[in-house]
Amino acid sequence: MTTYDDRASLTDLTAVVERVRESVEGVIEGKPEVVRLSLTVLLAEGHLLIEDVPGVGKTMLAKALARSIDCSVRRIQFTPDLLPSDITGVSIWDQQRRDFEFKPGAIFAQVVIGDEINRASPKTQSALLESMEERQVTIDGKTYELPSPFMVVATQNPVEMEGTYPLPEAQRDRFMARVSVGYPSAEAELQMLDVHGGVSPLEDLQPVAHAHEILKLIEAVRGVHVAEPVRRYAVELVGATRTHPDLRLGASPRATLHLVRAAKASAALSGREYALPDDVQALAVAVLAHRLLPTAQAQLNRRTAEQVVEEILQRTPVPATPQQSGFGGLGRGVPAYPQQPPRRL
Repeated sequence: MTTYDDRASLTDLTAVVERVRESVEGVIEGKPEVVRLSLTVLLAEGHLLIEDVPGVGKTMLAKALARSIDCSVRRIQFTPDLLPSDITGVSIWDQQRRDFEFKPGAIFAQVVIGDEINRASPKTQSALLESMEERQVTIDGKTYELPSPFMVVATQNPVEMEGTYPLPEAQRDRFMARVSVGYPSAEAELQMLDVHGGVSPLEDLQPVAHAHEILKLIEAVRGVHVAEPVRRYAVELVGATRTHPDLRLGASPRATLHLVRAAKASAALSGREYALPDDVQALAVAVLAHRLLPTAQAQLNRRTAEQVVEEILQRTPVPATPQQSGFGGLGRGVPAYPQQPPRRL
């Protein structure tokens, strides 16, 4: 069992995260908050769903994140004729050995890029369910473990676009967070013309971190402390989605777990070994909104899931400050606030 002393400290790993951040931001112009959320999901052992209109850099973001880490990367182009076996793999009869031989599919990689995931049928999308939740694949009654770290970065177009299938609720619930890249500012778009006008920066992008360094980062994030008031705050936020009149489907217990894990990663990115209510608030919309289903009346009133989450954040009381509740009490002699200003990763 890994102890706190065995893990690399957050300070020692600051340079690793900074290198990855700079590498990705060198490709994705003017979107630092999107890059930060992507790194948060990576360190929280989650999966990322990037949803936006075509041409804003969804696949570019996924590729830049994957190429910045020295690990195995596979890309799946989801199309209507894609089969589940194309993702998970298939057993093929070997004439010489007179036995079945398993041929791994594209899911057997540390970073899997699923491009336009909602262009495949729900049957094909369901091939990702086991791998995303249990990090394993079962074929013909035999279970195969997936490599670690393991992350699925999927892109999708809005469901209003032609030729798309809505993601099943069980599929959306397995994505820790959803992010929209959005259109760049005029300045960022001008800079993009200079950077991307000739050769794509992805062609020159080299790995700046190793997979074993990411594993150490993940171990460090696991050790981030979440005090009982912060955990209760996350539970109250998620619970409010289950009783809200504008929602016919609220967030699951898995959403609560993902929200706390993401808050721990956010705290680590801010150089803290303890999570604050601010970490939960900042991530609530990204982690919860894509799991919620508005009622028909709410849709007629043009109420979005994001608006509902924002309303819940306004109505739910925020826990007391760290000085009052001791959020920093890690059991390792860590004060309520660090002696030095937080060092951002």
